[in-house]
Order: sequence, then structure tokens, then C-alpha cells
Amino acid sequence: MSGNAEARQNALDRVLDAAAPTAEVGEELFAVADALSGSPSLRRALIDAGTAETARRDVVKALFGGRVSASALTVLSEATGLHWATTGAFVAAIERQGVRAILSEAQRDGRLDEVENQLFKVGRLVAANGELRAALAERRVELAPRQQLLAEVLGDKVLPATRALARRAVVARLRTFDLTLTNYQQTAAELRHRTIATVEVAQPLTDEQASRLKAALNRQQGRDITVNVVINPAVIGGVRVSIGDEVIEGTVAAR
Repeated sequence: MSGNAEARQNALDRVLDAAAPTAEVGEELFAVADALSGSPSLRRALIDAGTAETARRDVVKALFGGRVSASALTVLSEATGLHWATTGAFVAAIERQGVRAILSEAQRDGRLDEVENQLFKVGRLVAANGELRAALAERRVELAPRQQLLAEVLGDKVLPATRALARRAVVARLRTFDLTLTNYQQTAAELRHRTIATVEVAQPLTDEQASRLKAALNRQQGRDITVNVVINPAVIGGVRVSIGDEVIEGTVAAR
């Protein structure tokens, strides 16, 4: 991410955080992102640098005022006032704030760790079920039935925040369901100023082994690490750790 893009992202993060957002605000921002996705002319109009910023904000107020909460409208108005390289980046920024709104409410409720862990498990569930994965990715089927299918699979086994984000991930803004869901996990980790490590092992770790591994990764990375464990018999033994683009290879298979 470029410095300018990060600055825009951070600016919107601060706007949303100041509003103490709720899950309802998140759903409103998702609806706005969908409306923008369906109207190329509106997207272009709202980021057109040749149009005065006040005029662009007036368009936002005219279109969305009274239809969304004051918090959602503020985020959208501030986003319109920034300079975006593409309309896609603009919509992605609105989508991100929708995700952050739902996660922020979970954080205030003390459930963010649980939501992050459940998102990981949902991702593994879908990845392990080829038919479900294919059904969620079938673009020839309307979005609503695909989202409902996942909701029925999850039932009441996850928190409302997890269910809402899993349903939203079916939209697959980042090309696929699993990539989108992984991005949501990373956003949750950012809220807690953590980094995610994916650990592949042949057999489940004991609580003591998991604690030692987490402590070692914390020391190595100099920050708190969220450890997601994936059981992969193909590694035979040892461990493979992936943190972003960095891979620490210590498996028997690799040796």
C-alpha cells in the first residue's frame, strides 16, 4: 500500500472510530458500497477531482441523508472529500469501514477475539467442503440465496457479528470468499494491534505447545501474535509458520 493510500485509510479509520460505530452502521455502509458498485456514474461523480469538494459532499447528503445514520453519513462524506486513485479503491474503503464497524462493536462487547477465531473456523469449514465452496462462488446464482445457504450452515453456532461478516464475505470483494474472510481476520487483528500467524502442523498442538509457540513468535516479531493452527498431515512433522509474506519453514516434509 502506498503512503497516500495508507494515509487515506487511516483518516477514515479515525472518523469511524470517533463515532463509536455499531453493527447497524456496518450494515448501512455495506448497503452504500453495494449502491456505489451498481452505479459507475455515481462512483465517478463522488471522487471527481474536477468537482468542488463541497459539491460532492452535497450529493452524498442529498442521496443518502435520512436513509442512513449520522455515523454512516459522516464516514461517506469524509470519504468523498479524499482523493482516490480509482473508483474501486473508493468503494473498497467504504466496505472496509463497514467491516470495522461490526468488529468495533464486538471489541466493545469483549467478543473480538471470539469473532476472529470463529471467522478462521468458518474459513476452514468452507475450504474443507468443496460443494459448499463452489456454491458460494457461483456468480450465476443471485447473491441472497448464496448468503442464506451459508447462514443456514452456520445456524446459531457463531456470534451475530461472525454470521454478519461471513454473509458479507460471500460478496467476495477480494475475488474469493476465503481471501475476503482472511482480510476480515486481518482487520480484526489490526484493531487489537496484532499480527496473524498461520501455523501448519501434522497433529493438533497441546495447550502448552501452543502457548510456547505463541510466546516465541511474540518475541521474534516484537508484537502480539494471533496464532491460527491448520492441521495438514502433508507436513509430516515440525511446523510451518506464515506471517504475511514471510514463511518460517521447519517441517519434516521440507527437510
